[in-house]
Amino acid sequence: MSAPTRVGLVVPSSNTTIETEVPQMLSRRAAVTGEAFTFHSSRAVLHRVDAESLDRMVGQVDRCARELADARVDAIVYACLVAVMARGPGEHERVEQQLREAAQRPEDGYEPVISSSAGALVRSLGAHRVHKVAILTPYVEALTEQVVGYLTAAGVTTTDAMSLGVPDNVKVAQLDPMRLPELAAQMDLSSADALIISACVQMPSLAAIPIAERQLDLPVLSATSATVHDLLVGLGLSPEVPDAGALLSGSEALAA
Repeated sequence: MSAPTRVGLVVPSSNTTIETEVPQMLSRRAAVTGEAFTFHSSRAVLHRVDAESLDRMVGQVDRCARELADARVDAIVYACLVAVMARGPGEHERVEQQLREAAQRPEDGYEPVISSSAGALVRSLGAHRVHKVAILTPYVEALTEQVVGYLTAAGVTTTDAMSLGVPDNVKVAQLDPMRLPELAAQMDLSSADALIISACVQMPSLAAIPIAERQLDLPVLSATSATVHDLLVGLGLSPEVPDAGALLSGSEALAA
């Protein structure tokens, strides 16, 4: 039996969702492929989702990367989308490079796969030729606008955006994912190539993705499903997970 793939997550201290949804997705995959994954987290302090708190969280990147490198994880993911996007277009490239430099151990050849939820979303949309999206976020409107600007700078147009206005990160995790398809149905999806039903790794959405795809007749993804897609690609594995939406279905393109 081969050794399990060790996945390292840098998460907000108040996060509970991505540490649930990523293992759920990869467990579904493992049940089909026979692969094995283990999960290891380093926590960066975050209580409220506001610009100052998010900036302080990103300032903890080096410590978190070094902690995960001590466990010699195979991949490290910076798992907070808005903390990166709030710092301005292209910031995922800088944060990922910082992670890489802090984690690598040249003396023993250790260099993990590096990703971030922000970079994963941008890369996954690009890989699937998605140029127009509608997004649903738990953020206050000002932060949602920063996400929209970040995607615009990456060549992705946001056709409609809905903000739920929840600044407390613990309360974000308590939002009911089964409400998301209903909320999304209130949005203008007519010109979107895809719907990002949760542009936040803390807002639960995995259970809602296949339901929304059936009801809305549109490809549906989330920040977390994009994170898993990018992680699998980085590990040299096929980006396929059962019952996790079109992005992880193995299809080469989501947009027509």
